[in-house]
Amino acid sequence: MVERVVASEESKKAVELLKEQYGDLIFFQSSGCCEGSTPMCYPKNEYAIGPNDIQIGFVGSVPYFMSKSQYEYMKHTQLILELEVGNNNTFSLNAPDGRSFVTKSRLFTDEEWSALVVALPELA
Repeated sequence: MVERVVASEESKKAVELLKEQYGDLIFFQSSGCCEGSTPMCYPKNEYAIGPNDIQIGFVGSVPYFMSKSQYEYMKHTQLILELEVGNNNTFSLNAPDGRSFVTKSRLFTDEEWSALVVALPELA
């Protein structure tokens, strides 16, 4: 199965360490004016998912959300969660070593997109 969100091994390890410290987490792909399109990691009880947000995947066991409008714009891309040196100056949790989460993306191939449409038609 093709995944809409994938994460580097370093990112997965950082998420597990953050879970030990904060408990359940969520990711939300921000589309704000100031931080641009940034992955935001929050303790689950500190961020409310709204009716216009959808879950597009997981990082380990942590759900990953974005707004429906941003999803419509980005639905043909796979998000790749990685870490970069430095603080991202957002409200997101950083990795325990101070690195920040970033997303990169790539377009799905025609074959991958076809498989996604078959597997999850509600998100096509």
